Amino acid sequence: MDALCPLPHVKTHHTAHNTLMSSRRVLKVAQAIKEVVSMAILTDLRDPRVEHVTVTYVEVSNDLRHAKVHVSVMGDENKQSLCIHGLNHAKGFLQRKVGNRVDMRYTPQLKFMLDKGVKHSIEVEQMLSNLLPAQPEDDEIEESSLEPTSESESQE
Repeated sequence: MDALCPLPHVKTHHTAHNTLMSSRRVLKVAQAIKEVVSMAILTDLRDPRVEHVTVTYVEVSNDLRHAKVHVSVMGDENKQSLCIHGLNHAKGFLQRKVGNRVDMRYTPQLKFMLDKGVKHSIEVEQMLSNLLPAQPEDDEIEESSLEPTSESESQE
């Protein structure tokens, strides 16, 4: 019996390569799900509750059986809640779309979650703009740097 492996039924030869391959596969599946769900929401869903929604990212479990689809919804909390409800109502339809487009043994179960990252970023930006003095616009900086100086005028 191996000293590193006290239990005979536990395999200790997991390599970084196996982990890397599985994580690469998980990332590829997540990207494919994001593309399929995004396109289906944009072109196929006719639910009036599902509008102004963007799929921001997808998290897929290591066994590829579950996927958390994070979405950003423009609007107030009521509109966001309605959109999530509409997406959950269309979950079966969207899972079928994923199953038809992504070649896998099992189609991942989709779970829709509200991504508050974009909203949080906007709130932080507003707080910072209230605290910091106004910066000159980029256009103003470019225009002032394009104005000829006395040195360049004398060379002409």
